[in-house]
Amino acid sequence: MTTSDSRQYDVVIVGGGHNALVSAAYLARAGRRVAVIERADAMGGAAVSERPWRGVDARLSRYSYLVSLLPQQIIDDLGLRITVKRRRYSSYTPDPADPSRGILVDTHDGEATAASFTRTLGDDGAAEAERFSAFGERLAPLGRAVFPTMTEPLPTADEVRERLGDEELWEALTSRPLGDLLRQSLHSDLVRGIALTDGLIGTFSTSDDPSLAQNRCFLYHVIGGGTGDWDVPVGGMGAVTAELERAARSFGVEIFTGVEVVSIGPDGEVHTMTDRSEVFRGDLVLSGVGRAVLDGLLAAGGSATIGGDEPEGAQVKVNMLLSRLPRLRDESVTPEEAFSGTFHVNETMTQLDAAYAAASGGLVPDPLPVEIYCHSLTDPSILGEELQASGAQTLTMFGLQVPHRLLDDTDPVAAGARLLAAAQASLDSVLAEPLRDCIYRAPDGRLCIEARTTTDLERALNMAGGDIFHGALSWPWLEAPASTPAERWGVATPHPRVLMCGSSAQRGGAVSGIGGQNAAMAALEMLGG
Repeated sequence: MTTSDSRQYDVVIVGGGHNALVSAAYLARAGRRVAVIERADAMGGAAVSERPWRGVDARLSRYSYLVSLLPQQIIDDLGLRITVKRRRYSSYTPDPADPSRGILVDTHDGEATAASFTRTLGDDGAAEAERFSAFGERLAPLGRAVFPTMTEPLPTADEVRERLGDEELWEALTSRPLGDLLRQSLHSDLVRGIALTDGLIGTFSTSDDPSLAQNRCFLYHVIGGGTGDWDVPVGGMGAVTAELERAARSFGVEIFTGVEVVSIGPDGEVHTMTDRSEVFRGDLVLSGVGRAVLDGLLAAGGSATIGGDEPEGAQVKVNMLLSRLPRLRDESVTPEEAFSGTFHVNETMTQLDAAYAAASGGLVPDPLPVEIYCHSLTDPSILGEELQASGAQTLTMFGLQVPHRLLDDTDPVAAGARLLAAAQASLDSVLAEPLRDCIYRAPDGRLCIEARTTTDLERALNMAGGDIFHGALSWPWLEAPASTPAERWGVATPHPRVLMCGSSAQRGGAVSGIGGQNAAMAALEMLGG
């Protein structure tokens, strides 16, 4: 390749997502010369806020949408000005068999929560409320045992088991499918489904999957922040990324946007293509792109690839703006209460497993299990003043059990419309009025609603298979002690000078910055401080 320029750095980071920015900020703060190369015109990857509809002052977290796994240590170390808000209502779950009743989990009012269990489940409701509370208390030590280790070198499984101090829970979580634990702990199919969804976000799996993919996903969801709470970032996800970019630049990171990387060499050469070819050379290269994308770049550079299973996302995300919240068939709960937390629709454990079976057979699940979030109830700042005054609200629907294989090689527009219709029909089944009647219209008359499918993620974000985790999640520990810094921090590749720093790192996944922090710590060890 003919080059007209060559740039030398201590570390070159490929990809400009939030993890890459965390790595860059840590390394530059330590005095290292760092370059970040991003093919898009702006930083952030999936953690961005955008205005999808022309003339409408609504800034939506278009892809990722909640924060829990971002450790306070990273915020403090990098001097980040990030604010998150805790949602009072954890969840609302209408009974699919009778949507005029549902379970509202109010974290500030245990009696009201218990009353909703009784109203929905009848005679066993009070006992099931106690079982649900006891289940949460039993899981709480997981967060206290595991989350503090996420910014440290990987512990061994035996070390985590000892920290947890609950042999039965350890075995239930790490050796047997999650469905066993849920059936043992909870009696109601509806309540088991509330718990199971934490194991299925972005993960195509079932309660009894012997691979335990659902168990690993479940673990990451219940340890977040040490408590398992998932919070709303004030200003949207774009505010998180903007603050990370500000910190990185303040430490001297050089950021290159609109520059596409075409190959990576194991010796630290990163070849790019803009209006001319350039080479960025680093003592180390950190990959913020997914494992599958990195494989392609290594292959293009004539290097051995990493390999592994083909990534496959399993979700559809629907973004919309409403003129007002819709009325519910359950008149005992206000729309503001129901939509403030996670609104579960058609997500009993039986329905979730049936949806998996349908999708495995090549069918879009009917009904489609969906979760709904209204971020503007917690953070009105994402709407302009006129929209706030009018009563408008954002709404996000997240459909589960929609593997990329259902969309691959299909017309992306038609596939998106099909999944959008399935998500709307699912939500309409528990509403007292059609959702469509509440959707805000832009000045040009268009309805303010869009579907983001796995195909959209693959094309817009170069996210292979539309997998939001860049591949299967891993247990956040080692079976035996590691020998190299990259292995100890869970960021190794077969090439000593190439490290993972994004969601493909061993403790990657979600908006956490953990993969980025881990890679930076390994890199500093390797570079000598």
